[in-house]
Amino acid sequence: MSTRKQIIFPKYQKVLEQLGENIRLARKRRRLTTIQVAERAGIDRTTLYHIEKGNSSVSMAAYFNTLRVLGLQNDFLKLAADDEYGRKLQDLSLIGNK
Repeated sequence: MSTRKQIIFPKYQKVLEQLGENIRLARKRRRLTTIQVAERAGIDRTTLYHIEKGNSSVSMAAYFNTLRVLGLQNDFLKLAADDEYGRKLQDLSLIGNK
């Protein structure tokens, strides 16, 4: 199974970078070192560095485990939870099927 490099457009890369910054700030607020978080998350310190920079090549599992260590694992459930666009499409189809 070959893997293709994912292309992230610059404006969306900014979203990942903001996530990384949020994770970095959460770690610092808890006064945890990169070594502590990396060990508890079961990842390499370099991987944590990439997470805090918003690197798109890091697995979702590594992001999740980092959030878990910080006590923010439930924030993961907020991803794609508010599907406003999907609900509008659904509502349009319901209106059209009268």
